[in-house]
Amino acid sequence: MKRRLHQLNAWMERWAQTRLVRRLDMTGQVLWNLYLIIALTILIGLTFVGATGIGYFVSLAENAPTYSAEDMKTEIHDYEETSEIYFDNDTYLGELPSILHRREVPLDDVSDYVTQAMIATEDEYFYEHSGIVPKAIMRASFQEIAGTGRQTGGSTLTQQIVKNQLLSNEVSFDRKAREIMVALRLENYIEKEEILEAYLNIVPFGRDASGTQIAGIQTAAQGVFGVDASDLNLPQAAYLAGMPQNPFSYSPFNPDGNVRDNSAAGIKRMETVLSRMHENDMIDDETYEEALTYDIEQHLTDKSTGKRKSLDDYPYLTDETERRASLILRDVLLEENNVDVSTLDDETHANMLESYLEEAKNQLRLGGYRIHTTIDQNIYDAMNEAIDNDNLFGPDRGDKPEEIGASLIDNETGAVLGFVGGRDFERENLNHATQGHRSIGSTIKPLMPYGSALERGVVQPAYLLPDVPSTYSDGTKLTNYRDSYRGFMSVRDAIKDSQNVPAMKTFQQLDQEDAHADLLDMGFSLPDEHLYEATALGAIDATVEENTSAMSLFGNEGTRAESYMIERIETQNGEIIYEHEPEAVDVFSPETSYLAIDMLRDVLKSGTAQFLPAMMNDNGDWAGKTGTSDDYHDAWFIGLNPRVTLGVWIGYDQPQPIERQFNGHTYSQRVQGLWATMMNAAADANSGRIFSEDDFSAPDGVERETICGINGLLPSIKCHDAGLVSSDLFNEEHLPAEKDDSREERYVTISGVNYRAPEETPTEFTKDGLAVDTPFLEYIDLNESDGLLGDIILEQEPPVTADPPEAVSGVSASESTLSWAEHPDANIIGYRIYQSDGKQVASVTGHKSTTYQGIGEGENYYVTAVDTLGRESPLASQ
Repeated sequence: MKRRLHQLNAWMERWAQTRLVRRLDMTGQVLWNLYLIIALTILIGLTFVGATGIGYFVSLAENAPTYSAEDMKTEIHDYEETSEIYFDNDTYLGELPSILHRREVPLDDVSDYVTQAMIATEDEYFYEHSGIVPKAIMRASFQEIAGTGRQTGGSTLTQQIVKNQLLSNEVSFDRKAREIMVALRLENYIEKEEILEAYLNIVPFGRDASGTQIAGIQTAAQGVFGVDASDLNLPQAAYLAGMPQNPFSYSPFNPDGNVRDNSAAGIKRMETVLSRMHENDMIDDETYEEALTYDIEQHLTDKSTGKRKSLDDYPYLTDETERRASLILRDVLLEENNVDVSTLDDETHANMLESYLEEAKNQLRLGGYRIHTTIDQNIYDAMNEAIDNDNLFGPDRGDKPEEIGASLIDNETGAVLGFVGGRDFERENLNHATQGHRSIGSTIKPLMPYGSALERGVVQPAYLLPDVPSTYSDGTKLTNYRDSYRGFMSVRDAIKDSQNVPAMKTFQQLDQEDAHADLLDMGFSLPDEHLYEATALGAIDATVEENTSAMSLFGNEGTRAESYMIERIETQNGEIIYEHEPEAVDVFSPETSYLAIDMLRDVLKSGTAQFLPAMMNDNGDWAGKTGTSDDYHDAWFIGLNPRVTLGVWIGYDQPQPIERQFNGHTYSQRVQGLWATMMNAAADANSGRIFSEDDFSAPDGVERETICGINGLLPSIKCHDAGLVSSDLFNEEHLPAEKDDSREERYVTISGVNYRAPEETPTEFTKDGLAVDTPFLEYIDLNESDGLLGDIILEQEPPVTADPPEAVSGVSASESTLSWAEHPDANIIGYRIYQSDGKQVASVTGHKSTTYQGIGEGENYYVTAVDTLGRESPLASQ
């Protein structure tokens, strides 16, 4: 610099000696020198400012991130995109709810009018510049520094992509410098067409006809005009191309999706775009004038024709899909990050799962995923439409209606084909099919205890179980519905009529660990490792889907296929990040499964669901089980055929008794009617998914056998004479090999209970019965089992007192009837009647029998009480 100044001074001295300069007078020379000094100062100043500016720009830009070509391509295409839901067979359902809707589209599928309009209005030098337009940057910088009210903008399409996809939206010279540097790099790495495609997929376009924020030209074309981006005409393209400058001001829709009263701003902006296209010779005069006359408002789409949002038409299904997909994506993210939550303590484990779940939800909403479900659209629609009838339900309780949950599952695969989440999502958004946990009542009985007991040979269908007043093992009273008892009944009849006592007797003979393991394999969640006896009667909570899935194992030869609803999840590029892998558990053998099915057929033929067959349109091979929880809070029916299982629950969200009789139907008839209505509708919608060509068939290991039902052994003559022989299907692995060895013995009945008679017991008060060795007679309520056991003798000694009985009281005669008071001793087996001369005229058997018919007039009679040891009380006269 110093050398150049010396050269400049020497040149000026030589120039000063020229004739022209010498002719100037002193004043002129001074002015000239002053001018030269000023000019030189300005030149030096500009050079300094320029160098300083360049240095400052370099210092600002030196922190700009460095990207490889691959990194840049990845980043510019990494934009938020709306996820979609599909029914089975790739049938489109709708878009997952999101604050921003975007759908990617390749440039080849975009109308040429769009690209021309966008370039004309946003970046007219797009195909000429290398990422930036210096003149535009200088103009924008001057406007910024000068603080002018009018800002014309200086960003190219390339710079806008960099700002939105690679850098932050921070407003500063620092960020602007980095933006310029990265834009220049981007142009070196990526073709113009790819940059234009990325921009068209990124740029915001205000709102669509549903009021949702939208971005990307494909979403804008569908959301504003109801057409694809490839089908946009010139005025439509110009209208959309003008929107990115101020998307919400130019949008034709309000936040509620209704068309604005005044769309003048957007239309004026469209006219500006058309004018620029005309000025740039993109369209001729005639085309320009014709486009100006186009009525934009008449061609706007509306909510009914816009692309469907899944929440609008399928709220329960959308919510459930998002819930399940979020959990799946959470696990995918955990695996990608090599996080093993099983090694964490409880609190950290819970926090980690919650954190990843939130991240999964965010990604799912804006990641452009394609979520493919197992739901058959026709079946789902048919099921939900079928129950849209208030007459099928019980009364409302205040503002709370009787609710419903239903789940239809493919037995072999576990795929959920359809469900009913509730009657009205707006009123109650709880999904009663998948999220509502309710007591499952007697629907558990075929599974456990009976299924578990059949599997292990504890019982078979022909076994006779005591159905008498009994207790739990802790002495708590155990009762049947309506306190009704049958004495001895087969396992088949106990299931058919859903009696509680035989189920409990069966459970009490099961190994608790086996029963617990079975319930877990069936998919039930248990609060702890201990099973309470009430579990055998349905005192556990489950969702409709869980309960239906458990029952479906009987339709799949004892194997439960884990129920599922998400078939696969794909990225926007078609990459499969999750695909369902079948999970199956062999709970029971095919033989056990068939035995259960055959007994459950009887439930529909003559049992608690006998009303249902008349409601069915098809007389297929159906089996099923009813269920009711305590206090009638829940009512169930789960039915199946060889192809599918449908479970239905009704009740109130706030547990309270269901109306047992309403509109001429019991609660059980109502739930069966709902089941039949939905199954008929599903079959009409897609019979191929509902029905199988084959019925349930018995495996080779099932055969018919006759046994002594009281103990499961081969029948003896004594068992036959006692009326205890029973014939039914058997699992051949549990066929009896030994013969019944029950003993015929004398017994005495006290308070309705049969005891083995001591040798001292008078024969006049005894009968011959069968002494049977069976554990099922434990926990019988002896005080309430009067006469229900027939001639079966309990393996226990009768009550005995130390002293003989005292005299009978209250003896009286009326015409031909002699009466007396029941003796207070517990070991009285009967009474003897004597005449006054001491002659015995009769014996009356039974502790509670206190009358005798046939006395003569004018005669005096005496009554004595006899105990188990044959001891007699003193005579008591009338």
